[in-house]
Amino acid sequence: MLREKAAALFALIGAGALLVAQSGAPQDAADTSWHRINQGPMRLSITTERAVVVIIAALALLVLSWLYRLLFCPLLLLRTPDDMGYVAEDGRTKAQAANQVRRRRKVGELPPIYPNGWYRVLDSHMLKNGDVKNVSVLGEQVAVFRGQDGKAYVLDAYCPHLGANLAVGGQVSGNCLECPFHGWQFRGNDGKCVKIPYAEKVPEFVSVQHWRSCEVNQQILIWFHCDGDKPHWTVPEQQEITNGQWVYRGRTEHFINAHIEEIPENAADIAHLNYLHTPGIASGVDLRYTHSKTWEFMRHNWKVQWEPEPEPNEHCSQMVLKHALTVFGWHWPLLDLHVVARQVGPGLVFLQFNHSFLGQGMIMQSVTPVEPLLQCVSHSIFYQSNTPAVVPKFLLKAECIQFERDVMIWNYKKYNSKPVLTKEDSAIRKHRRWYSQFYSENSPRLQYQRDTLDF
Repeated sequence: MLREKAAALFALIGAGALLVAQSGAPQDAADTSWHRINQGPMRLSITTERAVVVIIAALALLVLSWLYRLLFCPLLLLRTPDDMGYVAEDGRTKAQAANQVRRRRKVGELPPIYPNGWYRVLDSHMLKNGDVKNVSVLGEQVAVFRGQDGKAYVLDAYCPHLGANLAVGGQVSGNCLECPFHGWQFRGNDGKCVKIPYAEKVPEFVSVQHWRSCEVNQQILIWFHCDGDKPHWTVPEQQEITNGQWVYRGRTEHFINAHIEEIPENAADIAHLNYLHTPGIASGVDLRYTHSKTWEFMRHNWKVQWEPEPEPNEHCSQMVLKHALTVFGWHWPLLDLHVVARQVGPGLVFLQFNHSFLGQGMIMQSVTPVEPLLQCVSHSIFYQSNTPAVVPKFLLKAECIQFERDVMIWNYKKYNSKPVLTKEDSAIRKHRRWYSQFYSENSPRLQYQRDTLDF
């Protein structure tokens, strides 16, 4: 994309310079001869100056565009499944490396693959009135659409008639979703079929599965429970986001080749912070080079504590994190951060920032299973509106760099159901006990590994 934009820009600059040059050229042979004799050097100088002006103007527009995006536009960083966390060697592409890892890695003795809880499917701004989106979640295809009443609805994607995907070419009609194949209409709030264009009567039993959903904190979420139970808790609403006190400043998205429990377990793995995440963010995300002596002058220091919350919020836990940065051994208090990360259920984390100078805000992390060993992780940042956008975008980018170091670990690691732990690792054991509440007797388990799905 960047290359295409750069090519288009240079083509525009070249065309502009050519037009300028042509606009100053004489129109007939006699004039041409006269200019060659009398004003050739002067005409060449004027044409060159005009071309230089065009180039400078184009570069200025490019700089202004970059500044506008930096200062005012949200950060959007979307990684593809094979884009991050893999080592491509011996002439292989990243996609080839990713698929080889998926096939050869030992996965270990896994817990159930889909815990019970709330999961993000889309951000609210991605779904306008009358829109329908096809989303892969929990090993299923679902159709997410917004009715004319402004509410978001989620139905199974496949029509019970002849199996057409309702989200691929389907149309929103009122608060119903119309199948693109034969025009059958399914009601958003319960999935019941309410219209068959060519039938005198709609059979009572015809419906598609309706997913319980909610829209809060500018996100659309669905409830999953293996036994079909109603939601056991609600997603907490962040009033600062609802009332506009905190505004959206960007999002990152990653796909991780791991079991879902591996990701939130990091909060209790205190020891890894002071090893994996101590090198400065300037040292990058490739773990082969993050401990290079080139970047030893910058160090992150972490103090972390993780605890589950008591009843009635036993489905929640909290990680309290204090961050400090040293450069050449000198402590920079300006970048001291105090973060409270509250996990709600198996797949939602609210990281709240509170800084005396940088202001207040929140990163919402969502972990949504796409399939048994493929997780979609999204980080959305909301920050107080009077703080320059560059501040939360920097925080989100720094979080992204640190997170991508974990991605490289997760993509290659095996899940150890009985890990060897020291007494300093006690929080990991406590976290696994706490997380087990999201599994039920009938929670689905991985029966086989699909090796044919290539990125």
